Amino acid sequence: MNYDKRKTIIAGNWKMNKLPSETYDYIKEVAAKVEGAKCEVVACVPFVNLANAIEAAKGTNVKIGAENLHFMPSGAFTGEVSAAMLKDIGVEYVIIGHSERRQYFAETDITVNKKVIAALEAGLKPIVCVGELLDEREQGITAEIVSIQTKIAFMGVDKSAFKNIVIAYEPVWAIGTGKTATSDQAEEVCKIIRDVLCDLYDEETAEGTTIQYGGSMNAGNAKELLGKYDVDGGLIGGASLKSEDFATIVKAAE
Repeated sequence: MNYDKRKTIIAGNWKMNKLPSETYDYIKEVAAKVEGAKCEVVACVPFVNLANAIEAAKGTNVKIGAENLHFMPSGAFTGEVSAAMLKDIGVEYVIIGHSERRQYFAETDITVNKKVIAALEAGLKPIVCVGELLDEREQGITAEIVSIQTKIAFMGVDKSAFKNIVIAYEPVWAIGTGKTATSDQAEEVCKIIRDVLCDLYDEETAEGTTIQYGGSMNAGNAKELLGKYDVDGGLIGGASLKSEDFATIVKAAE
């Protein structure tokens, strides 16, 4: 991490977990444990939990994010939610391009780009996920995969927007598997992503952009991962569902 150059952000991704009736008390519980944190703390929750999460987060340092959006502002898209809808209820962040969306719901690099642009236009802060499959890592093409994903995700995005953009490196082989990239592996790929931003824009943009690590970051390994220069936080899955573990990760970011 480098607090002097960029913001450190710990964001929880609840995925399809917790009921709306559980959300208010849980956000209050988390907020009490992370009060005064030096880093930014975000909880990204299912659509049906957003209203309760936003209400519970009022007056605290916890920001609320959604887990997805549609790239169109409105229309005949049954079951979808637009960026404007999220903004209207008080959402600040939104996860885009998570590997589970790519794997199970046909998300592509192109739709990720459309969603990034839609989020920015609505005033949301996108957390844009990139990462390689196990086969791709074993074939030695991790750098190529994450570079392509990063370049396509930000087509047509001006460098001025990067003050509101977060990138999450999530090796697909480490998400929900209990496997974790080593701190050196995480640092290596986060540095690759930063170098891509430098090539696309400039060094100032690259150095100022928050790049998280996701992929089984937990209370036990967070300190080592977050100690790396190019790892600026975490996108936390399972550990975000346990307030004590999540608070430990936030503490490690300090």
